[in-house]
This record gives sequence, C-alpha cells and structure tokens, in this order.
Amino acid sequence: MRSLIIRLAAIVAVMALAGALAAHWLGDTAGLALACAIALGVIGFDTLARARLLTWLRFPQRDSIPASIGAWGEVFYRSARQLRLWQNRVQREENKLARFIEALQASPNGVMLIDAQGQIDWCNATAAGHFGLDPRRDMRQHAVHLIRNPEFVAYLAGRQFAEPLLMRRNGSQGTLLLSVQVIPYGDGDRLLLSRDVTQIERTEAMRRDFVANVSHEIKTPLTVIAGFVETLRNLDLSAEERERMLVLMQQQSDRMRHLVEDLLTLAHLEGDPHQPSEELLDMPNMVARLAADARALSGGRHRIEAEADLSKLRGAGGELSSAFGNLVSNAVRYTPEGGLIQIRWRVLDTGLGEAVGEFSVTDDGIGIAAEHIPRLTERFYRVDRGRSRESGGTGLGLAIVKHALLRHQAELRISSQLGEGSTFSARFPAQRVVLAQPVAPQEPAVEHGA
Repeated sequence: MRSLIIRLAAIVAVMALAGALAAHWLGDTAGLALACAIALGVIGFDTLARARLLTWLRFPQRDSIPASIGAWGEVFYRSARQLRLWQNRVQREENKLARFIEALQASPNGVMLIDAQGQIDWCNATAAGHFGLDPRRDMRQHAVHLIRNPEFVAYLAGRQFAEPLLMRRNGSQGTLLLSVQVIPYGDGDRLLLSRDVTQIERTEAMRRDFVANVSHEIKTPLTVIAGFVETLRNLDLSAEERERMLVLMQQQSDRMRHLVEDLLTLAHLEGDPHQPSEELLDMPNMVARLAADARALSGGRHRIEAEADLSKLRGAGGELSSAFGNLVSNAVRYTPEGGLIQIRWRVLDTGLGEAVGEFSVTDDGIGIAAEHIPRLTERFYRVDRGRSRESGGTGLGLAIVKHALLRHQAELRISSQLGEGSTFSARFPAQRVVLAQPVAPQEPAVEHGA
C-alpha cells in the first residue's frame, strides 16, 4: 500500500511539472492536455507491466522472463533471481532424495514405509522380493491384506516392537526365514525392516548337527574304552582276556585319533583363505604309491589295478594326496572280498581344444542308490552307518575330498548303480595339467556332480 501511494504521488508530481511547463509555453489548455496524456501513458505502462508480472508469476519460467525498464525491470530481475535460487535449492534436495532412495534400493535388507492407517507408502526391491509385492501395483494397499501371515498380523496389531519377528514365507527360491523389525516414527507411521536369515539358520543348524555328530562319534569309543578300563580294574582277567580288551581299546583309540586328524584337516581346508602352495606332481608315481597303499589296506582281499598317463598335475601335494587317498581307501572298505578296484589318471580331450586331467577310482562293489549321491560329501553322512563304522570310516573322507578339490578348481563326479559298483572321479581344469603325451579321447559316461 505504501509503495502504491508513493507511486501515485510521483505520477501527480510528474503531471504537475509537465502541465506547468506546457502551460508556460503552449497555454493552459494545451498544458492540461499534455499533462493528461503523460499521466495516461504512465498509468498504461504501469498497468501493462503489472499484468505481465502477474501472468509470469502464474507460470514462472527461467527462459521466459518479461523484459522491462526502470523500476519494473528491477522487479522482473529480482523475481527471476529468486526463482533461480529456489529452483536450484529444489533440485539439490531432489538429488539428495534420489541418492537416498537409490541407497535404500541397494540395501540387502528390505525397507518398507507404512502410514498410520497401515497402508504401504513405499518399499524397496528387497522388501518386495521378501513379501512378494509389486512396488507399483501394491502401493497404498494395506500391508496386512498383502502379507497374509498370522504371526505378522498379530505382530503389527500387538504394537510390541522391542524384539524382531521371525516369520517364514514361501518365495520363488523356496522357504525363506525373515527377521522383521518395526520401528515407529512420526505421527503413527512405521518403518519396517526385513532381513533374510535363511542361510544363517541353515549354518546354525549345520553347526548344531556338526557338534552333535562329533560328540556322538567321540562318545562311542570313549564309552567302550571307559568300560574296558573299569573291567580291567575290577575283574581278575586272564592274560588272553586282558590282551583282547587292550586290542579293542587300541582300535577305539585309533578311531578317535583318525577322527581328530580328519577334523583338523577339514578345518584347515575350510578355513585357510590362501591358495595352496603348488608343485608339479608326478602322477604315475602318485598312482603307483596309492595302489601300493590300497594293496596294503586290502591285505590281498581285492584285485587292484593301476594305470596312469605320462603327465603331471599342478597343485598342493599334501592336499591332493589326502583327497586321492580317501577315494582309494573308500573303495577298499566298501568293495566286497574278491572285487576289482581300478585306479586311473588320464588326460582327456574335451573336444574344445583343451585337455583336462581326471583321477578316478572304480570298483565293482555294492554301489550307491541315486538318492544318496547328492549328499555323500556332507560331513558325517553315511549310506550305511553300521558298515561305515565297522570299516573304520569317520564320515569325513568325501567332505575332505570335496574341499581339497575346490581349492584346486576341480570337480568331484560320482557315477554309481546298485549292485554294479561306483566310479569317483576328480576332474581338473586344463591349466593344471602339464602334458607329456598325446591326449586320449574322452569316454562318454553318465555322471553326477558333487
């Protein structure tokens, strides 16, 4: 209002001055007419500039700023400058928000915003995957209508969010175990965080099973040894009876020692982050040594044949010798008397211009049912528990083989049929094989990877 009064006063002053000058030079009538014309021009210019400003303010654009002179030019300039500052500030905030949303989308945890009415405001892709939602279609829908889990509904309704909720959901990759935590904020709004703890639960279950299995494996020989010790202390035994018990005690102590050694070997293979030290292994010599060990373990009860190509394998001698030895000893333990065991090292042509190395142990023993093959490399997994213990196995041999081969980029393959025998083969990549003779063609076989 004050600026308008000042402006009107300035117009009146200009009219008075112009009228006085015109009256002095042109007479009273002409002076009055000129003063009115000047006043109308000033008012018209002012009205037009004001209209242009109002029109621009309704849809302000930085590239369409009205041009003017005088005070109105200053008004337009300052208005445009404030618009630029405001737009730059808004752009910076939008960029911050976009980066924040991008970070939430990249989070391995699910994030969901739920308003006071229980409707989903926003969720990231991880949360959508956890709960089977469509981030576009399901926005503004009630969370309990889409996540139909009784435990989840009760958790939201109970409003006791101090502890997370563990809930199971069927996902595209099987059953998921989710840890869900709700954090209230704002005026009744809630932040829901979800985390997939399926693998953690599996690892914990494996740890519990491992501890239980180790405890059971050690408990049995300890019980036997403790019983024999008590017998030796309390009963008057003959020399023959005493010797028989001492032999049995020695067997049980050897069993515990083998178990501890295998546990230490497996722990080293699983826990060592460094690549094994490598050397060139003379495979014909290694196969000959393994065959000699097999004959000693067999005691003449089996026919044992050995065959090896003249080539070398690049790897850690101790780890691979342990892995190959486990395959050979398993064949001796589980092949009936009179059976044939074949130990081979071959270099095979893949047909792709590469030669791979394969160490294999084949027997004509009892064979393995197909349903057991995928689980053979699990720790303490046995097809026949009683037979394995009688033969002196610890249940860790194939687990050791698997981890030793993984450290050499190799693959364990198992082919077996009940009543017809089994073949366990370790397939090594071409970069670990040093050729010494032409490559033999690969024989077709139906195999199961493990």
